[in-house]
Amino acid sequence: MNPPDAGPTRGDGSASGGSGGDEGAKIIVLRPRSRRAEREAARLSGPQPPPPPRREAGAHRAESPPEPDEPARPRSADERLADFLGFVRRRLTGDYTVDDFGFDPELTERVLLPAARLAYERWFSIELRGLENIPMDGGALVVANHSGVLPFDAVMLQVAVHDYAERWLRLLVADIVYEMPVLSHLVRKGGHTLAAPADAARLLADGELVGVFPEGYKGIGKPFRDRYRLQRFGRGGFATAAIRAHAPIVPCAIVGAEEIYPKIGDLRPLARLLGVPYFPITPIFPLLGPLGAIPLPTRWIIEFGAPIDTADFDRASADDPVAVFNLTNEVRDTIQQQLSRLVVERGSVFRRDPG
Repeated sequence: MNPPDAGPTRGDGSASGGSGGDEGAKIIVLRPRSRRAEREAARLSGPQPPPPPRREAGAHRAESPPEPDEPARPRSADERLADFLGFVRRRLTGDYTVDDFGFDPELTERVLLPAARLAYERWFSIELRGLENIPMDGGALVVANHSGVLPFDAVMLQVAVHDYAERWLRLLVADIVYEMPVLSHLVRKGGHTLAAPADAARLLADGELVGVFPEGYKGIGKPFRDRYRLQRFGRGGFATAAIRAHAPIVPCAIVGAEEIYPKIGDLRPLARLLGVPYFPITPIFPLLGPLGAIPLPTRWIIEFGAPIDTADFDRASADDPVAVFNLTNEVRDTIQQQLSRLVVERGSVFRRDPG
């Protein structure tokens, strides 16, 4: 996951994310839509689970995850079967909607998020803090540290924002992901796009919550001895995007991902052969083979800091290297302070079951 410092756009100047090859699906142009238009799109595509509800801008969010609602009446086996068959029919016939980045809310809600939620709820022990700092509506940029060899932090962050902040998180993704046929398809379906300035600008202009990991590979692939020490934040592309959109920046610190794959070495010749940034050596991988690829069940804290306002910047500041550098450093310093504090507050690295 990389910041929107640079990235290709199509020759016609449109966003580089594209629709992900969903020729049979209904493509919904990514522009602000009324509630009526959203209901009509849902009607045309069949009974889909709705996207997370949007509440009025300026409303306040509870400081802790909300209590679960009253459990709904369990559905009968016949109802579940009919629902599943309807879902399969829509997938086979193309009777579903995607936006012009390829985002497929129904598939994400029914398949991708439930799979990720298993790790969130059953494997890792994750504590959320600062949910009230995520805007309930409107464009905003969540900027987080990156770690853990594989991007479990990005996946867990998406689950947390969806389930507890009730918003979709649209991540900006490194271009290498789009060179992997299956993974690139799933990433598009999940609502994410290339880390390109044009894509970031379009998402923010449409009022989306955008996630970015400015450290890129230097963060996620750093050795274990450098854990929780932030690497360079690229060229400040996220700051430029936020200034141009006058979007608030929410600094996010993630503690717990550093230890899931403690990287103690790097087989660089093999990495070059495979065309990947690094090939990690951990205490159990590749020693234990496939078993060594299972992440360690660590304790996490995900904390969203107070938003950094960009409304006072004029648009010319987006092209001012000093302004961009200062804003980038402010965000980086804020996240580093969060990390240093949270590592101490977390205590034990591994999860403790209650009781």
